[in-house]
Amino acid sequence: MNMGEPYGPGELNTLTVQAVYPQGAAARGGASVSIEDVAGDITYSLTTDASARAETRLPNGIYRVTVRDREGEDVFNGTSDKVLVNQEDVQLTLQLKQSKAGALVIKELYTGGCSKAPGEGTWQSDSYAILHNNSVEPIYLDGLCLGTLSPYNATGVNHWKDSEGALPQDFIPITQAVLMIPGDGDDFPLAPGADAVVCLRGAIDHTQQYPLSVNLNQPDYFVCYSPTLFPNPIYHPAPGDRISPERYLEIVIKTGIANAYTISNASPTFVIFRARGTDIRTFVQDPANIPQEPGSSDKAVAVPPSWVIDAVEVFDGRSSGNAKRLTDILDAGYVTLSEPFKGHTVMRKTDEEATRTQGFEVLQDTNNSSEDFYERETQSLHR
Repeated sequence: MNMGEPYGPGELNTLTVQAVYPQGAAARGGASVSIEDVAGDITYSLTTDASARAETRLPNGIYRVTVRDREGEDVFNGTSDKVLVNQEDVQLTLQLKQSKAGALVIKELYTGGCSKAPGEGTWQSDSYAILHNNSVEPIYLDGLCLGTLSPYNATGVNHWKDSEGALPQDFIPITQAVLMIPGDGDDFPLAPGADAVVCLRGAIDHTQQYPLSVNLNQPDYFVCYSPTLFPNPIYHPAPGDRISPERYLEIVIKTGIANAYTISNASPTFVIFRARGTDIRTFVQDPANIPQEPGSSDKAVAVPPSWVIDAVEVFDGRSSGNAKRLTDILDAGYVTLSEPFKGHTVMRKTDEEATRTQGFEVLQDTNNSSEDFYERETQSLHR
């Protein structure tokens, strides 16, 4: 439910949100403010005034407050994850982070699996991601890296936070493995408005056995396949006859011990990135870049946030205990997946105006998954 002037049952308190723009960016009005009741399904929508301020009255509760704004290619986002409103007025100052809309974006992420209907049970060996060229120039995918964050689930304990509960600002912990698209720099161009499918598991035609799944045995698809590092044939069967071995992803490093590439089926965080100023293979050889997770024997790759090209964070719709794993500068929001094994997927919205102007599909990119993504009831590759 969205309300411009929200009121709820019980005692009301005033919540004042003051957005603070980064140095060099003038404060202005018109930014969108979203106030979500963490324990419920109510979202209040406001707009900042000329002083970058918004105010409303709320019942007692815990709220997630997000401010988002855009001016040209400059995107401004800020989130406060757990704002307690309890018997008194609250003044919230929210520092906005500035970033740029990306040329290469994540169009779709499907990891939730589907039903085996008309048989019994569920299937999750058909995960994939789709990347999209949002720019007017070709983009070469050679050397592009992909990964998922620790903790795997939005409801998991995040050992990377500091004593104040803050996420690390100087790195993101890529867990399990760093995957990379091969090539010498000009082997895999992606045309403006074009898509690239990356099979995270099972580059076969799953629909032959499970009609609600997808056919991932298609030319030009990339695939995570390494019988040495990920030998589980249920999740990583030999790719289909239409898949070229030249499109097998390189496993730059494996930090986990699972026999299949692991990514959450209910609430993954997925990122694409490129190493800057170094080669990714060299980077992962330095033990300082492979920290051990606090309180655990697991390790992760500490990827600098400046390397990240795009990211999407997914929350589990069955729980109120989700917490952010990405900072505001990478993804100020999240998209909710209501539940796994329904064939549902998270999909980026189309920017209709930009699409008409450019003459090819342009996707929305505000670096805020709450704004940019939605839950789609069937995989886009389902036929």
